[in-house]
Amino acid sequence: MTSHSAPDLSPYASLGEALRAALEKWQDHLCLIEADRERENVRLSYREFSNAAQRIASALQTSGFDEADRAAILMSNQSKWLVAAYAVLYSGGVLVPIDFKLTAPEQLALLAHSQARTLVVEYPIWRALAQSPGPATLSTMQVLVTEAPKNADLKNARRWEDCGEKGTTRFVPRRRSDLACIVYSSGTGGRPKGCMLTHDNYLEQCQSLMTWYPFWPGVRYLSILPTNHAIDFMVGFIGPFVCGATVVHLRTLRPEYLKEAFPRFKITYASVVPMVLKAIEAGLKTRFNELPRFRRWVLARLIAINRLFTRKQPRLALSRRLFPQIHRAFGGELRALITGGAFAEPSTLQFFYDLGIPVANGYGLTEAGTAVTVNDLKPFRADTVGKPLPGVRLRILDANAEGIGQVAVRSRTVMQGYWNDPEQTAEVLVDGWLLTGDIGRLDASGHLLLTGRLKNMIVTEGGKNIYPEDIEAAFAGLAAKEFCVFAVNYVWKRQSLSGEQLMIVLRLDPGVEATEQLIEDLKMRNRSLADFKRLSGYVVWEDDFPRTASMKIKRALLAEQIAARFSQERALKEL
Repeated sequence: MTSHSAPDLSPYASLGEALRAALEKWQDHLCLIEADRERENVRLSYREFSNAAQRIASALQTSGFDEADRAAILMSNQSKWLVAAYAVLYSGGVLVPIDFKLTAPEQLALLAHSQARTLVVEYPIWRALAQSPGPATLSTMQVLVTEAPKNADLKNARRWEDCGEKGTTRFVPRRRSDLACIVYSSGTGGRPKGCMLTHDNYLEQCQSLMTWYPFWPGVRYLSILPTNHAIDFMVGFIGPFVCGATVVHLRTLRPEYLKEAFPRFKITYASVVPMVLKAIEAGLKTRFNELPRFRRWVLARLIAINRLFTRKQPRLALSRRLFPQIHRAFGGELRALITGGAFAEPSTLQFFYDLGIPVANGYGLTEAGTAVTVNDLKPFRADTVGKPLPGVRLRILDANAEGIGQVAVRSRTVMQGYWNDPEQTAEVLVDGWLLTGDIGRLDASGHLLLTGRLKNMIVTEGGKNIYPEDIEAAFAGLAAKEFCVFAVNYVWKRQSLSGEQLMIVLRLDPGVEATEQLIEDLKMRNRSLADFKRLSGYVVWEDDFPRTASMKIKRALLAEQIAARFSQERALKEL
């Protein structure tokens, strides 16, 4: 896709060392832009970024921060997140990224579990933490609070802005086998799972990803996912920085400002969740449908031409000439969108590719660093999550006659285990293989096709194993904001597995009832399924589905919410 080559990270023993070399090499290049609506808050060169981080590193080290100490970062997407992260890595510390969208009690529980000694946190989040029951965890920590008013009572905490000028600092070397981060995986309820990721895990992951999708000076990456998430930590921080690219942080997700960011900053790459992709697709289709009939005919012919000439790989120059207005709306420099973390409908991926906007669809999990597979676009495949990245091996365990079984991963990117939890570690790391809990198969060309999650498996009365995601694929494009398939007995629990039935939960606009057209479409799609996969009914739900940081539906929580609000007799409508 490009003639640029991946950086060679083999000489470096740690993330801190690789980043320090990059900051020195690219010191006069533009490093970071932070924008909030129409306003640009921050613009830093690599030299200026280094100076800002040195100031924080000096404050940490002066206060006794030591090698291998754990430092938690609890902030929304912004430049200070990256400054703090580099200061910690430079000082030989272990990063603990925590989701700023969690509740204060959940955040305090993770801080306690990680045994972090230092916390860097935004003022509004700090206030919520300090006012929560049992904030004893905070009393033993060194706390830096960003954007706090000068007269604010921070108790024992310290204002980020009061950290003095860059003082004497010491770069603390680390080994590849040393712990770099403790990253809490999506599920935070109950027993915390802190994935222990080493410097080698990250350097190998970066080398692998950049082999297929290299960055270089002049590339601009739009960062809208939370930086605490594995995807944005890698492709919105480590990857761009070691390559001398520019990261653009957008501190608002309002659609009008997201739309403006692409042409304003001439974005090259951006990571988006499938929900955002769907919203962009819907907007474009609305515009296309409003075109006069002749122009719609011309557009269809141009799409056919582009599809013909991009069968083997993208041809951006051609696509930009065929669809100049569309590509100008995306800034004219966009090379690809990156998505993962949740199911992306193949029709949506194909829609963008047909317009000359490739979507690098991938699959990964926190326990394996970031990505396991990515579509290399040679050729583009909308129906899969791509091929294993260089250095990644996949196996399908206990495969059935169709080759479908549990996906297992072996790679230098796989975590050491779960923090202080050898029991859970032993469940997922077996003989050097990571058991993902995901179900899928490998096709003849080496592409991975996922069919479901092992833990979401439904066993019917007839002994059939059904995966909700497999059924949900049949309803892709349904005229509902969101939908999710459950076993009825999973929502309204009873002490029996007999008479098991399946249902779909439809998320509609508040106050809107399911239309006759929607129900007819639902019935038609349902009839196309095999008998044992068919739904028996549907439930209309007016609230947003609860989701993880990576936008996966929290199925257990959603089931609890439905059961708490409605009885089965009241909510479940027959199909």
